[in-house]
Amino acid sequence: MQGNWRDGNRFTLLAEAQQFLPEMFKAIESARNSLILELYLMESGELSNSLIDLLGEAAERGVTVMLLLDDYGAMGLESADRERLAKRGVAIRYFNPLAWKSLARNLTRDHRKLLVVDGEVAFTGGFGAVDAFLGAWYEVAVRIEGPVVADWVRLFSKLWDSSLSRGEGEAALVRGLRVALREDRGARGMLGRVVWGQGYRYQAIRRSLQAQLESAQDRVWICTPYFVPTLSLRNRLVRAARRGVDVRLLLPGVDHDHPGVRYAGQRFYGRMLRAGVRIFEFQPSFIHAKFSLADNWSAIGSCNFDHWNLQWNLEANQEVRDVRFAGEVQALFERNFRASQEVDPQRWAERPRLQRLREWLWGLVDSMLTRLR
Repeated sequence: MQGNWRDGNRFTLLAEAQQFLPEMFKAIESARNSLILELYLMESGELSNSLIDLLGEAAERGVTVMLLLDDYGAMGLESADRERLAKRGVAIRYFNPLAWKSLARNLTRDHRKLLVVDGEVAFTGGFGAVDAFLGAWYEVAVRIEGPVVADWVRLFSKLWDSSLSRGEGEAALVRGLRVALREDRGARGMLGRVVWGQGYRYQAIRRSLQAQLESAQDRVWICTPYFVPTLSLRNRLVRAARRGVDVRLLLPGVDHDHPGVRYAGQRFYGRMLRAGVRIFEFQPSFIHAKFSLADNWSAIGSCNFDHWNLQWNLEANQEVRDVRFAGEVQALFERNFRASQEVDPQRWAERPRLQRLREWLWGLVDSMLTRLR
């Protein structure tokens, strides 16, 4: 599903944790009324410890603090840290608690990432509260101001109340909605909309990217850490490249947290390279970022373009249609292309048998997981 395109926004691109973490922490420290935080990954460590302290301090000074965690993604958060949060006044809920009674239901996870402060400033991207984001993983986020913040608050509120009774934070959420809409209604700025997905029930994120691939005139550049695309997406990438669009993929190199996923995706390289798609594998570290650029449209958020995300997870992206912001995203891509190794079509065609075997084996695993739907 998707929100409406809204004018009067301001989006700030924040590349790497050294940019977005200080901005997010500063925003939390400035909160006056409400803080909402939604994360997939949170586990005990240096980063989560700092975050717990900040959230606790906000709650103790009277800010309504709501923390929504995915139950599976938060398995690494120790009970002592959960107790610290609760004792300091942070309201915590866990999405889809793991249960033996319904194993298939356990596959649905909340993969979204969101921080909203006072209903006025929001952040989204691929971040989480695990120490890998302190520098081991390359990540990107966006700071959001303007009417579109209200759509993020609505999205959070609907999930917060989806299976539990309404909580104490509702009044603060409503105030945040009103502030965001009242201050920016009718203002001129950047166009933006929120697009979200929920497994195969809501596929707006996938349809939005497909539409960009079909309509792009100059370029479509995609960065995703887990590239195991659907057949329809592969076909559109190929068709766009064949009609002369500059199609590029920025993907992880050998530094990957799930190497099997990389091999499963590499089995599609050959066809795309032959069609003219350029593939770059990032070298400095594991690139966990998820952002895309098509002409002057861009998207940053939580969604990876692999079968698993598109079949099971709750996802959300911030889309922006603005020449200035697209220029910043273009510059970010270009820096990362320079730090990558481009896959040479001829050398790829001559890759060794062991590499081909890995692709086949992990492709078989991917096919089996896909059929779980």
